[in-house]
Amino acid sequence: MDKFIDSKDNKFLKRTPENADFNQYWYSEKTIQFILSQVQKHGNKIGLISTPSIFFSLPKEIQDKSYLFDIDEALISKHKNGRKYDFNWTNYDEKFSDLKGTFDFIVIDPPFITEEAWSKFAAFAKYLASDKCKILVSSIAENDEKLKRLLNLDIKSFKPSIPHLVYQYNFFANYDDEELNTKNPEIFE
Repeated sequence: MDKFIDSKDNKFLKRTPENADFNQYWYSEKTIQFILSQVQKHGNKIGLISTPSIFFSLPKEIQDKSYLFDIDEALISKHKNGRKYDFNWTNYDEKFSDLKGTFDFIVIDPPFITEEAWSKFAAFAKYLASDKCKILVSSIAENDEKLKRLLNLDIKSFKPSIPHLVYQYNFFANYDDEELNTKNPEIFE
């Protein structure tokens, strides 16, 4: 993990306020480091859907082979690989045909946790994913069956810390990793 931005130097978290209008709530610095570790171990071409705090925490050499898909134009305009994405869009070929099936690691942190929203995020992830793509998402534990059905994801022991979110999220993934099976020391249960 030492090749990533040190959490105390994370300029994104220091300079970018959360935006409730977009349901933007940033992960804690330690949770960001955890996700970055997963990216480093499992990804070569990374798709980050509604996860600007992760994208802007990547070092430049990894950021340049990653893409941020988000609705917040102020954020996506900060990097050449920022692409506007609205989860209500259905014609992906119109905007993303150059990226279809090219990602081997996708991280999703949607602003909404409903069946309708997750169905749309799942469809977009499937569009972007290569055949052996690993997917890591965060959502509420109650979405366990839904995420299993939509993306074949299993709930993991490590829970993200999102300090300003009023309810607890879980991580879900379609792959195994020892770190995902540990407890987050930031979460007291």
